[in-house]
Amino acid sequence: MQRTLFEPEHELFRESYRKFLEQEVAPFHEQWEKDKIVDREVWKKAGEQGFLGMAVPEEFGGGGVDDFRYNTVLTEETTRGGYSGVGFMLHNDVVAPYLLALTNEEQKKRWLPGFCSGELITAIAMTEPGTGSDLQGIKTRAVRDGDDWVLNGSKTFITNGINADLVIVVACTDPEKGAQGFSLLVVERGMPGFERGRNLDKIGLDAQDTAELHFTDVRVPAANLLGEEGLGFIYLMQNLPQERLSIAVVAAAAMEKVLEDTIQYCRDRKAFGKPIGKFQNTRFELAELATETKLARVFVDKCIEELNAGTLTVQEAAMAKYWTTDKQVELIDRCLQLHGGYGYMREYPVARAYLDARVQKIYGGTNEIMKEVIGRGLEI
Repeated sequence: MQRTLFEPEHELFRESYRKFLEQEVAPFHEQWEKDKIVDREVWKKAGEQGFLGMAVPEEFGGGGVDDFRYNTVLTEETTRGGYSGVGFMLHNDVVAPYLLALTNEEQKKRWLPGFCSGELITAIAMTEPGTGSDLQGIKTRAVRDGDDWVLNGSKTFITNGINADLVIVVACTDPEKGAQGFSLLVVERGMPGFERGRNLDKIGLDAQDTAELHFTDVRVPAANLLGEEGLGFIYLMQNLPQERLSIAVVAAAAMEKVLEDTIQYCRDRKAFGKPIGKFQNTRFELAELATETKLARVFVDKCIEELNAGTLTVQEAAMAKYWTTDKQVELIDRCLQLHGGYGYMREYPVARAYLDARVQKIYGGTNEIMKEVIGRGLEI
């Protein structure tokens, strides 16, 4: 089945990004995994080559093309290479929509050039130690005081949290208004009272910095309010579908790469005098996994088309996120089994993929939350 999602310009972009990964990421990623963080210089090099802010207008240093297929190319190639520490997806897919849609002209001029050059690494801080997927339970508070907001609270599991220079923080600005009482504040590196906790010790995604963030009487200028006061929860609901689709893009690409590697392993590995791929059980396993991988690819590509057309629904994005990540984790587990003892060794890509995949069912909203979103949309 021929893939029809991309145009020639996307494939040229893919080739360029592959070369970037080979030169600027591949030689260093193993060390970054040991360090538990990537070198900030790789962000600047990515910015120099046009891999950050593709949808940002050219006047602010971006690519000037709002086409999620370019984001997809970056995510697919990063995933296929196993370069899980590179946080460009969160920067381009998750944070960029907020900065493009909600900033005023002054904010655009202040933040977008650095966003595109890689000098400003970004993050978004939603989750708190006691809230998880319950965004309406957020306790971080911001109180207006003159020309500032005074921010207090803590966030956790924040991707790019150590490296981030600019963090979009979800805070309660009016506890009496429920869902209408949340706002988005942009906290910048160096603001007094803004502190980073430990770089969290995860079971996978070793090179990706994931941090706790603490805010103690942080005075955030009123000029750093993103969008309108009280509309923060609405903004989150508008942007979460793209974030969830991005996770599904990772899932589909990971399934393809792990399956490809496993098929080759089953051709090469011999047991009882013949390749293990010659055994019926192995063929049946691979047949099932190949079918599910193809279904995931077709569904995700269709969702990308719908997102570009502005017609992807909240429920469809939730379907993509939950189903593909469930299948990703299941496929990698079954592929690891086909590798036997070697699948348990970190030197084999399937072992690293196994560790990196598990969080896919958790972040962006747990898969249980995704089913609730889908269920509500059925109007039962």
